[in-house]
Amino acid sequence: MKHVFASLCALAGLLGAGGAPATGLQPLGPGATRAPIEFIDSGRFGELPFSDAVRVGNVVYLSGEIGYDASTGKLAPGGIRAETWQLMDNIKASVEARGYRMQDVVKCTAMLADMADWPAFNEIYRSYFSKPYPARSAFGVNGLALGARAEVECIAAR
Repeated sequence: MKHVFASLCALAGLLGAGGAPATGLQPLGPGATRAPIEFIDSGRFGELPFSDAVRVGNVVYLSGEIGYDASTGKLAPGGIRAETWQLMDNIKASVEARGYRMQDVVKCTAMLADMADWPAFNEIYRSYFSKPYPARSAFGVNGLALGARAEVECIAAR
């Protein structure tokens, strides 16, 4: 929790909402302008209380994707492998819909319902990226939306 708080404080500093972050950047001064913030809502998530993505300047923060197949309205059948293929296809489509490429992805956070699925997840994940890979965090969770086996959120920048 201490690391999350420190990260939020650093982000607040970058956005001009506080003192200088640890990186040495100075807060925005009088007359300075912030990067434009764009909330992107395609309507694909219906009435759920979040945007598809938020763009701040040249950085886009994508909401988490699960292995949901929009053509069937269900999770991709077949367990972790099928869901991972589908969620990575969803991420790729979301990244490209915002004018970015998979090579522009700089950070991903992966959540797995069962860490025993780690090898299968990584095998498929690797096929969507090449070296140098984005930074990544991963952790096991006690439940994901719709009973999904995995969820991944990403940040892309140019």
